[in-house]
Amino acid sequence: MNVQSVLDWLLSLPPSLLLPAMAILAIAENIFPPIPADVLIALGAFIAARNDASPLPAFLVVLLGNVAGAMAMYAIGRRYGAAWTEERFHLKHKEGAESSLSSWYARYGLLSLAIGRFLPGIRAVVAPFAGALRAPITGTAAAITIASGAWYGLVTLAAFRAGSNWEDLVALVGRMGRWAAIVAIVLAAGLWFAWSRHRRRAKG
Repeated sequence: MNVQSVLDWLLSLPPSLLLPAMAILAIAENIFPPIPADVLIALGAFIAARNDASPLPAFLVVLLGNVAGAMAMYAIGRRYGAAWTEERFHLKHKEGAESSLSSWYARYGLLSLAIGRFLPGIRAVVAPFAGALRAPITGTAAAITIASGAWYGLVTLAAFRAGSNWEDLVALVGRMGRWAAIVAIVLAAGLWFAWSRHRRRAKG
């Protein structure tokens, strides 16, 4: 996807349609995972900032759109089960993906869902897989809201504080995504270590 063409499209929108467009992009991230929604939403916020808009409405429409899209996928995953989720996200071709997600949820519950939303390769799978595992809907919504709020809050803030060069913003969002993934992996490793240690003590 050409970032410049998307930027031109966003720039062509009247101010009244910019926030709805950002909400649609946030929803689409959960349904069409290859979409680089982080970058597109950052560009939308970047343009909103240049139109003297407030960061709060931009953040809220993105958050609500993202959570709505995620919970729609949760409902679909709950309705059609693990087999559909595996087929939809090609987990059958990723050895151990299903068992890993299941075991992480069994060990760490809703916290594992929140952490998973920060991992680029897993983010889109979290909501439908939570539905397939029949995780509590309120807890799942809370975990996704907290994780999405933290991430898109940072993206929106970065866009509103960026200079006049959108290419610098795109690079910044890329770095933020990598650091968020690293932090999530470190946290996941810490949880695994703590769980393993607790298990050894329980056996001993």
